[in-house]
Amino acid sequence: MGIFDSIVGALTGKSDSAGKTDPLVGALGALFEQSGGVQGLMDKFSQGGMGEVFSSWVGTGENQGLDASQLKSVLGSERLQELASKIGIDPDTAAGVLAAKLPGIIDKLTPSGEVDSSAQSPQGLAAMLPSLLQGLGGISGKG
Repeated sequence: MGIFDSIVGALTGKSDSAGKTDPLVGALGALFEQSGGVQGLMDKFSQGGMGEVFSSWVGTGENQGLDASQLKSVLGSERLQELASKIGIDPDTAAGVLAAKLPGIIDKLTPSGEVDSSAQSPQGLAAMLPSLLQGLGGISGKG
């Protein structure tokens, strides 16, 4: 479970080894920046045939799920390879982690069905991501 511990460390902002912190935050920040923010990512999902899924994350209803293969289809292998190298894991694992976290992150960035204005700039997103990741899906540091 070493890889899981590394991911949890990244999610909680705790250093793992060699003083590295927040690789997942960096990867997500890069994803948002390269995609043109939340709106750009929404456009990318729409072009990839996943617009309804993404819209469910923005809306105030229940979030539809996303699996790793769907994320690969939307982002492409090259982009996932880049993001995986930022996190320090293989692309398949990165796709799984991102697919699991992205719906919740988008949901939190759009609390009233609209993009939070502080999240529209890359700097705003970078500042928000650590706290968003801590609040998602049972991420509670073991120490």
